[in-house]
Amino acid sequence: MSSDFGPYDFYVFAGLAMAGTFVGAGLLLWLSQRSRFAPLIHSFRGIAPNYLSVIGVLFALNLVFLANDTWHAHDHALDAIVQEAGALHSITALAKPLPEPTRIKVDTGVRTYARLAAIVEWPMLAHRGSSQAASDQLDALLGLLASDEVGQVLSPNVHSLMLQQAIRIRSTRGERLALSQTHVNPLKWLGMAFLGFIMMIAIVMVHVDQARAEVLAIFLFAAAAAPTAAIVLVQGNPFQLPAPVSAAPIAALADGR
Repeated sequence: MSSDFGPYDFYVFAGLAMAGTFVGAGLLLWLSQRSRFAPLIHSFRGIAPNYLSVIGVLFALNLVFLANDTWHAHDHALDAIVQEAGALHSITALAKPLPEPTRIKVDTGVRTYARLAAIVEWPMLAHRGSSQAASDQLDALLGLLASDEVGQVLSPNVHSLMLQQAIRIRSTRGERLALSQTHVNPLKWLGMAFLGFIMMIAIVMVHVDQARAEVLAIFLFAAAAAPTAAIVLVQGNPFQLPAPVSAAPIAALADGR
């Protein structure tokens, strides 16, 4: 099951989490205090407060696992970018023994790719897009490195290492493109939302005969759960605001650094 809210589905779900939590809390308070079902609900008073901890732990663990997925994606994207930049640096270093015309071709190919990746492709990642020009330039760079113009000058070991670095660039670029394509998994978040709603029902039932305590308890839970879930959600794509991964390691190569 996948969501279809465009590139900003994380923000849509974050808004739904915020609004849905407080709407659900208000609905439960109305049902327990103002609706015609209030007397029936009050007849269940006497539920032990310890009952809250069981559902609370399940809800907290679910949210922690979802948050861990988000932080892991962000760290994985950062690692892929550092590796991509490192492989580009390695190619320029390994190309130094080449004749000057060939070395200039390699350096120019590296800088051109870095510029396309950091300036052209990077803004597209936030919209789950990619640059065909960057892909074509990477193919051209790999073709140049695999050519006899390079291979006949360098030793077999150095040439093999250079090609490995080029393949590593393709692999790490593929990783960051895949991470930029990440969508919300509605089943995971619906499971958390269900546990959160059950938690609010439990709060209502535990405090059903104490209206003011009931309002405060359910408000505190909503105030803690909804913003936390929203914060985790809006950081689901590591290339979108509010904390996008920086292109600085690759951009530095575009400037010849």
